[in-house]
Amino acid sequence: MRKKDFFEVNLGYTPDEAVKEAERCLQCSNPPCVKGCPVNIDIPGFIKKIKEGNIEESAGILKETNNLPAVCGRVCPQETQCEGTCIMNRMEGFEPISIGKLERFAADESTQSEFPKIEVKKPQRKEKIAVVGSGPAGLTCAANLAKRGYGVIIYEALHLPGGVLVYGIPEFRLPKKIVGKEIDEVRKLGVRIEVDTIIGKTLTIDELRESFDAIFIGIGAGTPRMMNIPGSDLIGIYSSSEFLTRINLMKGFRFPEFDTPVKVGQKIIVVGGGNVAMDSARSALRISQSDVKVVYRRSEEQIPARIEEYHHAVEEGIEFHWLTNPVEYLSDEEGAIKAVKVQKMQLGDKDSSGRRRPVPIEGAYETMEADTVIEAIGQTPNKVLLDTFQDVRLNKKGNIEVDEKTLGCYPETDESSVEGIFAGGDIVTGAATVIEAMGAGKRAAASIDRYLKSRV
Repeated sequence: MRKKDFFEVNLGYTPDEAVKEAERCLQCSNPPCVKGCPVNIDIPGFIKKIKEGNIEESAGILKETNNLPAVCGRVCPQETQCEGTCIMNRMEGFEPISIGKLERFAADESTQSEFPKIEVKKPQRKEKIAVVGSGPAGLTCAANLAKRGYGVIIYEALHLPGGVLVYGIPEFRLPKKIVGKEIDEVRKLGVRIEVDTIIGKTLTIDELRESFDAIFIGIGAGTPRMMNIPGSDLIGIYSSSEFLTRINLMKGFRFPEFDTPVKVGQKIIVVGGGNVAMDSARSALRISQSDVKVVYRRSEEQIPARIEEYHHAVEEGIEFHWLTNPVEYLSDEEGAIKAVKVQKMQLGDKDSSGRRRPVPIEGAYETMEADTVIEAIGQTPNKVLLDTFQDVRLNKKGNIEVDEKTLGCYPETDESSVEGIFAGGDIVTGAATVIEAMGAGKRAAASIDRYLKSRV
């Protein structure tokens, strides 16, 4: 059964299935799906080429605006973006075009076939740009600047590039070889990637400013947010960031082949209802082959995870407890967690997100046995760089503020409070999706290009 290994769960389309699905596309003259895509892929264009059997041109159309199509085809929330706006949704009895699966098909086929490979490009312009962080925002910004002829170096703190794509998303959802292939395509554009380089320690921002004409900060939001309830320091409590990094980046799922022990017990509780919670629960199930429960303070209808990922978790036997919120972790005699005291919740009035707010039911407590807890309740900005770079302006949440000052006819520049330093992705918006971070990176690349050309 699939819950016993980390092999990819979704197998994608066969060529015949892809062509059959592509034939359903209406080829709208004013396609709403393109507007629903944060990087504005020519969706009818690449689908038409699949229908015609020209996968090379289909992949080429994708890569004009999306440098990570095989990644996006797997992890993007198409149901709320391109597929969510597909005109087929308005037709009774019809499903939207499976744009994500078609994108994945074209991208995968192009890397497996003997299509002409991109030669490594050399910079055509004299300006040099530093990109801090090699996640979706950084990779996209760097690739788009390289396509414009700039010399770009990406600085990555970890030993592998990819950011959340390699440390956050499990192998069964996004194989690391897929990420590696797409990062190699970015390198072929002329982008240099320096790993094991922590900006703020290995190099300072001031040192980068002396060597580069512009800087893009795309370091994401990698610091875990914890509940900080009584007992939070007990043995057996993980943040989702630590747990998934051990599983993914450090290959804990292949222990003892890789010496990265990830100790979990037989009664595992995951706190949260987003994609990270689903990834944590499904990973814990695979390495423990035991009892995994998810507790979430809201209702099933309010779960923020992709419905596909939730359904996969249910299929694999993970148990969900709705309207349930931990209030205390209980210890055994050795200082390890033995149980979680939870409070039952009910839905009250709507909050700022438009969802009904979970409200505690007075006196309604339960105790759930647990020897491992994984908290997946969100992330905050990494402080290593920001603490050493006091000049950049932050908002109340600790995210970098970008100016909305006018540069020519463009209202947004993605520039920070320090001239020549731009930012985008989760470090600006807080935790969001891969494709939204890519959209920010693409927009920032255009802003940097305009900024540098305005100085000539």
